[in-house]
Amino acid sequence: MNNPAPPPAEVPDPLAPARLGPITLRNRVIKAATYEGLSRRGLVTEELIEFHRRPAAGGVGMTTVAYCAVAPDGRTDAQQILWRPEAAAGLRRLTDAVHAEGAAASAQIGHAGPVANPKANKAPALAPSRHFHKTTMSFARPATTDDLARVVAAHADAARMAIETGFDAVEVHLGHNYLASSFLSPRLNRRKDDYGGSLENRARLCREIMRAVRDAVGDRIAVLAKLNMDDGAPGGFWIDEAIQVARWLEQDGTVDALELTAGSSLLNPMYLFKGDAPLADFAAVMPQPIKLGVKLVGKYMLHSYPYRDGYLLEDARQVRSAVKLPLVLLGGITDKAVMDRAMAEGFQFVAMARALLREPDLVNRIAENERTRSLCIHCNRCMPTNFTGTRCVVIDREGPRGKDWYAGRTTV
Repeated sequence: MNNPAPPPAEVPDPLAPARLGPITLRNRVIKAATYEGLSRRGLVTEELIEFHRRPAAGGVGMTTVAYCAVAPDGRTDAQQILWRPEAAAGLRRLTDAVHAEGAAASAQIGHAGPVANPKANKAPALAPSRHFHKTTMSFARPATTDDLARVVAAHADAARMAIETGFDAVEVHLGHNYLASSFLSPRLNRRKDDYGGSLENRARLCREIMRAVRDAVGDRIAVLAKLNMDDGAPGGFWIDEAIQVARWLEQDGTVDALELTAGSSLLNPMYLFKGDAPLADFAAVMPQPIKLGVKLVGKYMLHSYPYRDGYLLEDARQVRSAVKLPLVLLGGITDKAVMDRAMAEGFQFVAMARALLREPDLVNRIAENERTRSLCIHCNRCMPTNFTGTRCVVIDREGPRGKDWYAGRTTV
């Protein structure tokens, strides 16, 4: 007699509570890190607190504060939050506000590496190898082993400060060709030492950073890593290597979950953001001569990619089949159907970004009516606003649900 087939695994409800490492979230929806452009002199502002309070009040399980630099030379602009004692009081006010709405708070920590702004930081950008950055019109200098040891230690310090300021989790930035990600890239990493050449060597910095963070926090908070699956650039980091790095991180036991991402802020910034490439909006906020460059050759640098719901699922599915650790699906999470599909395919969490800029209360509305869909049109005109305060420009013009809804109300 044949043995009966095992019953199918129960598919979790994305809107029900879930464990993430040592913490419990009220649901499986995470507000993804989107650089807010609302900090000043490296400190938290009331506007930044409100930016995160809104999706917390709107139902997300956790909101992610981006991007918090671990060192002065790791900032992409001079206003960016920098982990230092002066920032502690503001960060505590932010986490208190998020907690008061019933959500958890995560801090994205990292070093921008070759994406850093050397003029604003008054220090050369760091990279695995010498690299010319077209936006800053400057060369990044190769990081020394002393530089790398300093950066690794700075991640551990930032993680400890995240605990002190009330964060429930940290998300370590291993993507978008920021420093750790640039070391993974065979295109950007041409080193001949222990940090270059083989994938094992190129992944050394990522693993050292994650080990330092885990050792610093233990199981007091959750530890996530944001890992590129694909740089979107010829000769860059690719999915087959990403799968191996994910396996190593799982073996190391340093992460509670991986958020899977794609693209390069350095080489192909629109690759992650499927949808339109708003060249005119980018040019409008850029200083000269970059403004002129965007107008003349922007279409060759800022590519447009077709949008579809769940657009990173195909690659993320390959990582899912290779590891057992919890994974966060990012990219085109717009409604309950996409969330349910992610859960059915074995992902433990989903991350939303642009949809929550348009509608901070979207998760609550989906909970009330499962057929609710995001009103985000993926125009990507929110992207250039991070220079002046990240926001949905459609909200500025009409309100999240159109002109009739917006009449008589303040901007969301």
